[in-house]
Amino acid sequence: MSQKEPIILAIESSCDDTSVAILKNETILANLIAGQEVHRVYGGVVPELASRAHLQNIVPVIEAAVQKADVALGDIDAIAFTKGPGLLGSLIVGTSFAKSLSLALDIPIIDVNHMFGHVLAHFIDDDGKSKPKFPFICLTVSGGHTQIVLVRDYLEMEIIGATKDDAAGEAFDKAAKMLGFEYPGGPLIDKHSKSGNPFAFGFTKPRVDGYNFSFSGLKTGIMNFLNKEQLHDPNFIEENKSDLSASIQHTIVEILMTQLKRVSDDYGIQEIAIAGGVSANSGLRNRLVEDGNKFGWNVYIPRFEYCTDNAAMIAITAKFMFGKGLFADQSVTARARIPFTY
Repeated sequence: MSQKEPIILAIESSCDDTSVAILKNETILANLIAGQEVHRVYGGVVPELASRAHLQNIVPVIEAAVQKADVALGDIDAIAFTKGPGLLGSLIVGTSFAKSLSLALDIPIIDVNHMFGHVLAHFIDDDGKSKPKFPFICLTVSGGHTQIVLVRDYLEMEIIGATKDDAAGEAFDKAAKMLGFEYPGGPLIDKHSKSGNPFAFGFTKPRVDGYNFSFSGLKTGIMNFLNKEQLHDPNFIEENKSDLSASIQHTIVEILMTQLKRVSDDYGIQEIAIAGGVSANSGLRNRLVEDGNKFGWNVYIPRFEYCTDNAAMIAITAKFMFGKGLFADQSVTARARIPFTY
């Protein structure tokens, strides 16, 4: 087994995307994702349907990844998988397959924390792109999580701020539903915001203790505002979709960046990164660059394909765990919630 450049096959199945990646050292040889269109008609992910789709997708995606990476199964040194957090049924599919494949190939398994994966996606070799220097601050924002993470080393991280209720990604999707957009609506708010005025409508920004966040009040405020305006003008939403999208996006980004700036100032850290699905949002990416220039930050923004759930981020995390001999055994089980630690 090579200790210098392990070849790792990674499986990510925490929600509704079946993803498989193959990594050698810190280079991704393949990173494939099979989505699940079945959820669109329901306006959100249906856990039971997600589990069934993972069962259908996992073998074809693994076969395609191995073929694209041009490696043989016998070349693989370890199998990595997402242990949690996520939808339990979906996680069980990836965990069970990883355990079975490791037995068949007689190689170790590595159980990866999904949230560590988002942060460590910044260390994937990406055409000479610079990587964060320790310590750095990472704002991790997705449909299920909103966290500010202090990253001291590859596997040494601490959550110093988190949402008290809803995640930023959920706020985007729920607001998008109020505007009549299809699921997932967050990217559609981003799209429409580009032709809108971000200062057209003002929404209340919740006051929260420490470096934490809250988005439930913002969602309620948006709903009440829209209901009130529609009483006077039933076509209000349709006539103002771009301005509403831009204003909602501006408010959410402002909440995120205000807390990020506080953390940077208080900790004296100017290495600043973003991660997670919402880090694909153009408003957040642009604002981070602007604030980076203004405050002298070194800013790190992941490539789009490494923002949303993907197996490449699981593979790179497993690479660092491999180097420390952090392997799981066959008794390991998937967990919907797991501690943010190793």
